[in-house]
Amino acid sequence: MSFGHPLVLIPAVLVTAAAVAGYVVLQRRRTAALAAAGFGRLAGGGTRRHLPYVLLLAALPILLTGLARPAAELSVPHVSGTVILAFDVSNSMKATDVTPSRLGAAQTAAKQFVDGQPESVDIGVLLFGEQALLTQAPTDDRLATQAAIDRATASGGTSLGQAILVGLGAITGKPVSLPADADADPDTAAPANELGYWPSATIVIFSDGQETGGPDVTQAAELAAGAGVRVQTVGVGTAEGATVEVDGYQLGTALDESLLTAVAQTTGGAYQQAGNTEALIDTTRSIDLRLTTRTEPIELTAPFAAAALLLLVIGSLLNTRWHGRIV
Repeated sequence: MSFGHPLVLIPAVLVTAAAVAGYVVLQRRRTAALAAAGFGRLAGGGTRRHLPYVLLLAALPILLTGLARPAAELSVPHVSGTVILAFDVSNSMKATDVTPSRLGAAQTAAKQFVDGQPESVDIGVLLFGEQALLTQAPTDDRLATQAAIDRATASGGTSLGQAILVGLGAITGKPVSLPADADADPDTAAPANELGYWPSATIVIFSDGQETGGPDVTQAAELAAGAGVRVQTVGVGTAEGATVEVDGYQLGTALDESLLTAVAQTTGGAYQQAGNTEALIDTTRSIDLRLTTRTEPIELTAPFAAAALLLLVIGSLLNTRWHGRIV
């Protein structure tokens, strides 16, 4: 137990000691006076004489301790979940077949998604092209999450598989790679059977589905499914597509819904389009939030005050009933 004003305990001890000492002195004087008057047999008084005052004296240190602002560290149940927002930042996301661009539309949808989540869900941000980078660890700080979303810029290729693996790493707290990944460091990469089970987590991928290389996306999705992590995919773009300029060349690009749908279905997730905001927000309503505990400081001033008040009331009522006075 800790105290917000620990110095208050010093006068609390002194005042309590003085009150108890005063009561003892008064009782001794009363006993001596009764004995001198020839009523020594009445000096003790029994339970009715002392119990009300014992209750009143007991209330005093409890009340004064409450003034010191006591607090205790208690384990409080907490329902929580984790969502990783993964943004495709490849060159194809510069296409303007959706307004203002595919990446811009993804950012808008994602920020609306963030606003619709309860505080018990921690949200992280991941950017992926040929590689993937976690730019915001999962947090309940919505301003930090929104700022990380706004920092996304498009360039390079696309690796959906890499996005899933890095997302899994952010959820499990350890590097993750495919078993057949030759580039994986066996001393640091977690094997599939060591990831644990994370049904309270999901990865939401915003992409046009234009895969250009990297770890096999199907194997990565199966790895996520084995860890209990759903992958929800959000298609950004149109089937008609558009052209983007890359290094002086005009390249055609279109939304590949089939790949995004397959990835989501492999993990028990769902595919949505970025323009359907309500459907996007609904994607996390099926997350199995886990019940955990976390230590929080709980102030105990009110319970102390309530206990002291209860003793004062009982003591006063007994005094009134037995002796015809409150004190």
